Amino acid sequence: MTTLIICGVDEAGRGPLAGPVYAAAVILNDQRPISGLADSKKISAQRRNELAIEIKQHALAWAIASASVQEVDAINILRASLLAMRRAVLALQVQPHEVWVDGLHCPDTGLPSRAIVRGDDSVPAISAASILAKTARDAAMCSLHEHYPQYDFAAHKGYPTAAHLAALKLHGISIHHRKTFRPVRELLQQEVS
Repeated sequence: MTTLIICGVDEAGRGPLAGPVYAAAVILNDQRPISGLADSKKISAQRRNELAIEIKQHALAWAIASASVQEVDAINILRASLLAMRRAVLALQVQPHEVWVDGLHCPDTGLPSRAIVRGDDSVPAISAASILAKTARDAAMCSLHEHYPQYDFAAHKGYPTAAHLAALKLHGISIHHRKTFRPVRELLQQEVS
């Protein structure tokens, strides 16, 4: 009897005003269990980074993918999230039998899939994907901070904090901001009028 190979999938970065949306796909190895997996938002940044290393070392397969700011603006954030998820699943070195996704929607991968609300809290493979997506996106935003320190991306990771909104008003919009997101769109409209 063959073991069912489950791939957990989750995204990070649907809410921010800047930066790509990231997704990860993870197939855990039953022979190498990882303790402490949970929804990435409920784990400290340091613990997430430690777990990300462990996941990459012990998982049967893992992949991380993204959809760009331009794709987010062109097709909307939900579709861009699903696109990043699809890219992550298709990049896996091992093909899963089923794809289990956190949330309400599944990417089109051609594989049997199921959407699981709060799956990042209840399904270890989805928790692992949540951690990889979040750590990859956070690292990308910290890298962006090096080139655009005026926005303080390292602190808020592109989310619409008061400090980020103030920086947007002061410095204007960068090429990494999502022009279809309301606070950014409203600033653009003010510049035009």
